[in-house]
Amino acid sequence: MSAAIRAEVRKLFSTRLWWLLALVLVAYLVFIGAVMAFSFTVQVDTMGQAEMPTGEDMAKQIYSLTSPIGYVFPLIIGSLLFTGEFRHKTITASLLVEPSRWILLGAKLLASLSVGVVYGILGTASTVVGAAPILAWRGEGAFLGSGDILVLLGMSVVVMTIWAVLGTAIGSVLTNQIAAIIVILAFTQFVEPIARMALGAWDLTSDVAKFLPGAAADAVVGASFYAQDASTDLLSRGAGAAVMLAYIVVFALIGRYVTLRRDIG
Repeated sequence: MSAAIRAEVRKLFSTRLWWLLALVLVAYLVFIGAVMAFSFTVQVDTMGQAEMPTGEDMAKQIYSLTSPIGYVFPLIIGSLLFTGEFRHKTITASLLVEPSRWILLGAKLLASLSVGVVYGILGTASTVVGAAPILAWRGEGAFLGSGDILVLLGMSVVVMTIWAVLGTAIGSVLTNQIAAIIVILAFTQFVEPIARMALGAWDLTSDVAKFLPGAAADAVVGASFYAQDASTDLLSRGAGAAVMLAYIVVFALIGRYVTLRRDIG
């Protein structure tokens, strides 16, 4: 198993795409962090503190943007562990080296942890780099010494890592690389944001919104750009993590018993 994991990690980091996507991730989140920090502080000045979160609450909402804004990147890079094999016709060679499809699936899922950690650290740091100077300049401070903020940032890294693993599980189902990327982009940029706002607007469906993958990720982080009150609008941290892991298990099992069960030649 360890040899299979090392092989998968080597495959992933030997390509240029992982660091090209990482560069885009960094630039994107630095920009988003800066824009949102400036926007929030300007709105406090014009609308008053009663209308906007202030102080540490503002910092939490802005720093929590890493996952809901940047999770498309670890999802895509995670999916490439499978879709790249099918696109370049290397899946047959991989199965000849490691005939056990369970081990191959497990190795890919575990290998995605490594790139997920890298993306989590880069993404979280980028949001802070963009937002913290503006919060310190125009707001009440960056609050980087706060214990709650440090926990939030640590959980942000964890969540981005989980997104990469989920991306690999999704790639085991959607093996066509272009189709997988289109589905991931459509879901993360349009379907889920709209669904969260629409479902959250009604009392009858608000509990359903909590179980969407992005909402579960925000629960793990402990704050959300979409939630006014994280204690009532989100699941608990443990429940959020369980929901995210359930998505991984479901997609991985579908991949194992549908995609990897077929003859591959």
